[in-house]
Amino acid sequence: MHLLIPAAGTGRRMGSDRNKLLLTLLDKPLLAWTLLAAEASSEITSIGIIGQIADQSEIKAILSELPLAKPVQFIIGGATRQESVYNGLQALPATAERVLIHDGARCLATPQLFDRCAAVLRTCPGLIAAIPVKDTIKLVNENDIVQDTPDRRHLWAAQTPQGFEVQLLKQCHEQGRKAGWEVTDDAALFERCQLPVRIVAGEETNLKVTTPMDLAIAEFILRQRLALSER
Repeated sequence: MHLLIPAAGTGRRMGSDRNKLLLTLLDKPLLAWTLLAAEASSEITSIGIIGQIADQSEIKAILSELPLAKPVQFIIGGATRQESVYNGLQALPATAERVLIHDGARCLATPQLFDRCAAVLRTCPGLIAAIPVKDTIKLVNENDIVQDTPDRRHLWAAQTPQGFEVQLLKQCHEQGRKAGWEVTDDAALFERCQLPVRIVAGEETNLKVTTPMDLAIAEFILRQRLALSER
């Protein structure tokens, strides 16, 4: 199973002047924790990191310090996540049939989550890891007036990995480029092309590190996880 890691973002919401995936979490860059989980996965066979040229040397330095046995390729990203994933898909080997796409900022995803998504992907054309929404959600108009309260039994918070049949996802990206669609994840492209996307149980700890508070929470979770592993 091939894994693509979009890692071409910035640290704007983190209040940093550099790519947030290069920031440190317990003495390792955020990206390193994602790579270690991918390395420990029994399903993932190759890894593509989609980043900006400006970060290439630092990403290569991270790779040189990690005990990775799986092949890792650096792929130049685009101006948006959508463009970056498009570039990543073009860099896959011609024989690639299925791919997992995982945001590098979700650095606490476990090897078991990667394995679970890879196994389910053999039975469907597309999937996303997700968790049920716990809060009551309000739909609000441009004047901050509540318009509706959807039934939360039908609401799930999308995570990554997301997985797809490679050729179908390539077709969706091509259609999206021609139509001028702008989406925030690949599942949305699948949905617009009327293709089914299956839910796979995600992980409560699989948070996306975006702000300094997220980083603090991630450190707490990681310390707890490491403490349990040492018992």
